[in-house]
Amino acid sequence: MALPEFEEMLTTLVGSPSVSCTCPDIDQSNLKVIEHLANWLEGMGFKTDLVPMPGQPGKANLIAQRGNGEGGLVLAGHTDTVPFDEALWNSDPFIVSERDDRLYGLGTCDMKGFFPVALTAAQRYSQTDLNKPLIIVATSDEESSMAGGRYLMESGRPRADVAIIGEPTGLMPVYAHKGIMMMAINLQGSSGHSSNPDLGRNALDAMHAVMGELIRFREELAARHRNPGFEVVIPTLNLGCLRAGDNPNRICDHAELQIDLRLLPGMDGDQIFADLQKRIEAAAEPFQVPATLTALYPPVPPFETDREGDLVQTLSRLSGNAAGTVAFGTEAHFLQCLGMETVVFGPGSINQAHQPNEYLARSQINPAVDVIDQVIRRYCLA
Repeated sequence: MALPEFEEMLTTLVGSPSVSCTCPDIDQSNLKVIEHLANWLEGMGFKTDLVPMPGQPGKANLIAQRGNGEGGLVLAGHTDTVPFDEALWNSDPFIVSERDDRLYGLGTCDMKGFFPVALTAAQRYSQTDLNKPLIIVATSDEESSMAGGRYLMESGRPRADVAIIGEPTGLMPVYAHKGIMMMAINLQGSSGHSSNPDLGRNALDAMHAVMGELIRFREELAARHRNPGFEVVIPTLNLGCLRAGDNPNRICDHAELQIDLRLLPGMDGDQIFADLQKRIEAAAEPFQVPATLTALYPPVPPFETDREGDLVQTLSRLSGNAAGTVAFGTEAHFLQCLGMETVVFGPGSINQAHQPNEYLARSQINPAVDVIDQVIRRYCLA
């Protein structure tokens, strides 16, 4: 079976909705995307393994391999997209449309566009015997829980020498990114008539003290941790969303604050969580308001690989771009835990991701294919 042209593959993948969301009413299966990829890869001589996600009907990873032996190369990406507001789009999000040498559509950039890049490059070696395996991985739910990447790590596969995650980096090799912790702080007071504060326990009063403690904690983190390799060199703690009370003449009986914490490589997320929990409880205690800290989503650990590593340097040389860092999270930690030198590298810009009128610039496509072509040659033919 002949592999379709790049744009035909992209059109097919974008036209297969696969929104990933923690809200069940919005969340969708990724199986159609997985099945298209499996069909194309089988036609190229790959052995494909569709791996259902435990307890998640309609969700699966795909691991496809051509060539045998130890080592080799993994090319990985996620098959899901974020939710969208169609009213903000200038065209149908599920139909690839071209304007100004840009291919518009949901997922063109983040990151369905990487799969046609990887398959087009791999097709160039379809009649060549590989000395080491080429493995193409497609995961589920990266945009919500990262369940697909976590399950790869838990399953212990795939394994190779090196791995590329094709997130949109503008063809810059990314050797490190920050970790992500999103948490909710809940304070449970008791209500009463606002004319007498003694009739209740005001959760907003307690939250004021908690917020002050969070700001002090943020300042302490910034003083203790710095990494000049990042644009924002310190860890960040954002007070993102506050919900409290129901009426001005009632003592506020409940308050919830949602926060976002971005950790630098080397920071211990478990210890951070434990420290935060103690400080929040202590800040709320004088108000006799119980406080709880919970994770909104499983945390994404920070990622870092050796900037002088072979894959980092190879991608930098082939792309002409110096290696760098990003603030957004990826599945890199999970593949790195499988023992592979892992680098994030792909076409498109994160500035277009998660936005109405998302697009992939045509100028990024051929250079991306050519780099992946040479990477396959280096790690699978040498």
